[in-house]
Amino acid sequence: MHLSRPPRTSLVLLCLAGLGLAANQSKDDVILKAGPLTFRWVPDWLQVPDGKTLGNTHGCVAEAPNGEILFNTDAEHAVVRVDTNGRWISDFGKELKGGLHGMAITEVKDQTRITVSHLGRHEVLQFNAKGEELWTIGWPQESGKYESKNQFRPTAVAIAPDGSIFVADGYGLSWVHKYDAERNYLFSFGGPGTERGKMRTPHGLAMDTRGKEPSLIVCDRENSRLQTFDMDGKCTGVYKENLRRPCSASIWGEYLAVADLAGRVTILNQKFELLGHLGDNPDPKKRAVNGVPLEQWKNGEFLSPHGISWGSDGSLYVQDWNRLGRVTKLKRLN
Repeated sequence: MHLSRPPRTSLVLLCLAGLGLAANQSKDDVILKAGPLTFRWVPDWLQVPDGKTLGNTHGCVAEAPNGEILFNTDAEHAVVRVDTNGRWISDFGKELKGGLHGMAITEVKDQTRITVSHLGRHEVLQFNAKGEELWTIGWPQESGKYESKNQFRPTAVAIAPDGSIFVADGYGLSWVHKYDAERNYLFSFGGPGTERGKMRTPHGLAMDTRGKEPSLIVCDRENSRLQTFDMDGKCTGVYKENLRRPCSASIWGEYLAVADLAGRVTILNQKFELLGHLGDNPDPKKRAVNGVPLEQWKNGEFLSPHGISWGSDGSLYVQDWNRLGRVTKLKRLN
């Protein structure tokens, strides 16, 4: 029997299929999926200006009301602004070098407010869009939980719809503290432990406004779970499935994205059910490791996701904890 040779075009399509790529997709493209969401890993997205070194990315990433993407580093450019194409716009925070860790961006009377937590300064600070300091909150001496400010090492901050402020002492004594909109101390909840409502490294916070009442999501990292609390500090839910070491979380529509320090991003629905994992690193030796060298980085594989933010178009911005600095964009395709 005579077998005809497939045309060259067919051979190309067969080779692409063997690589798991679509016909219109190059081998350098990485497509990631979670439930109904599809993303493209944008190679070399962040453009660092000549003469600058990004430095350790040990903080958060967030979208500003004007669509800019802001993220933290341990360098003198502690807060960096870029556009959605990764072009460096500006930076500020020389006085914040080393220790800037948590960040929340809100809009108050059409004015952008950037609220950050600082490990070394043991305080929370707020800046305007120009990087000018507006106020600070010191260590929560009123709480009676601390003997000195050095025990307080805040890792995250979240702003409720009424302007009240939640601060997580993730690297300190594992309490979450609430202040009113005028920065008056109200109460503390959590504290160290493994029981429901207790915490071991409440590393990240996210304000969830998807329900009838706002809820605070706490990334209880070393308990490998998320917990939810009402505005009075009462635990309303514990979610442990499909998580390793959740660091931070962000909400877009019905979707919750979780940056997991152990090498992946997890997407959950409004019921905290798993939709999928993105960029799961297959090598455990590269997960939650700050010193992975550049030559070992691969498109489509995260290292140590530490900060995460949805963009308004449903794209994801992920900050790996790495001494060289790594911020990645996953562009939403559908």
